[in-house]
Amino acid sequence: MKIFQVINVRWFNATAWYAITLSKLLADAGHEVLVLTQAGTLSEAAAIQAGLRTVSVDLNTTNPVRFAGAAKHIIQLLRTHRPDIVNCHRGEGFFLWGLLKLFGFRYKLVRTRGDQRPPRSDALNRWLHAGVADAVVVTNRRMADYFLHKMRTPPNGVWLIHGGVDTEKFRFDQAGRDRVRKEFGFGPDDMVVGLLGRFDRVKGHQETIRAVAKLRAEGIANIRLFLIGFDTAMTSDQIKAHIDEAGIADITRISGKRDDVAACVSALDVGVVASLWSEAIARSALEIMAAERPLVSTDVGVMPDLAFPDLLVKPGDVAGLAHAITLAARPDKRKKTLTAQKRTMSQLTLDEFLKRTLNLYQSLLDGA
Repeated sequence: MKIFQVINVRWFNATAWYAITLSKLLADAGHEVLVLTQAGTLSEAAAIQAGLRTVSVDLNTTNPVRFAGAAKHIIQLLRTHRPDIVNCHRGEGFFLWGLLKLFGFRYKLVRTRGDQRPPRSDALNRWLHAGVADAVVVTNRRMADYFLHKMRTPPNGVWLIHGGVDTEKFRFDQAGRDRVRKEFGFGPDDMVVGLLGRFDRVKGHQETIRAVAKLRAEGIANIRLFLIGFDTAMTSDQIKAHIDEAGIADITRISGKRDDVAACVSALDVGVVASLWSEAIARSALEIMAAERPLVSTDVGVMPDLAFPDLLVKPGDVAGLAHAITLAARPDKRKKTLTAQKRTMSQLTLDEFLKRTLNLYQSLLDGA
């Protein structure tokens, strides 16, 4: 197939990761993939680093002259490459791709919603997604329900395709676990609770810190906290201020930027996703589960699709988070959780991600 993946995402966030991972899988499978990016962005740099063919098109501009130039550029690309599939991963420019399709350019148009913010349910958006796009891909059941009931998209036009995780890279690593625990001063009998994620308010670091402090105050002397991340929207100093305020600086470690993330995750006894909102794709959750660590999570975004129900809590619920951590550490609950996670992960490999997407693309080309 000839495929355009439109990834005009400024940051290398979950949406960009999903799109670039998919593009790489398609290219490695022998399909002709061209990635349309926004020039000078982190997502463009990640696509280039992945070895993908990229072309920058200014789809994010609000300047009418520049937008006209972008439209002209796209028309040239369509005439040169004649793609079978155009897959848009952001809303900017989606109307333009739909308009060009209506003007006679022959391709199947797919809109992937990797963002937890739903589109407005107005007449224009409903028409674009149901009448112009050939399919809408969503990455969690909540968004699927929104499109089916609020956007009135026909059921055969909505495809639920979760992201996948590289289970060769992210798997339990005993040697890595031992090495990382020794490096950060965690003993063999310590119960290490960890949050994997960028330093950002949305990720719930403060709530996780408070939950661990609560458990320590309740007498769990061997509890430890490992924050696997580095400065982004928040700095390490801001994170440390929350740690100091909670009085657990002596039992908390921050990883900083690491090349051995799988080993750091393996060093945990309980993994936490404490996000306050978002998590439409939940890359960190997939990596924790792939490393066979029991996952405690808030029930935002895609998390009810992934996590063991007994270990889901409401966002911002510190007491609930603390209780779920103690449950996850209990041998009987841990065993049940890991068994359930293993079943879930069997459907969330990169091979499954590619297969489900190709099933969608081929069904569109076959006219199904």
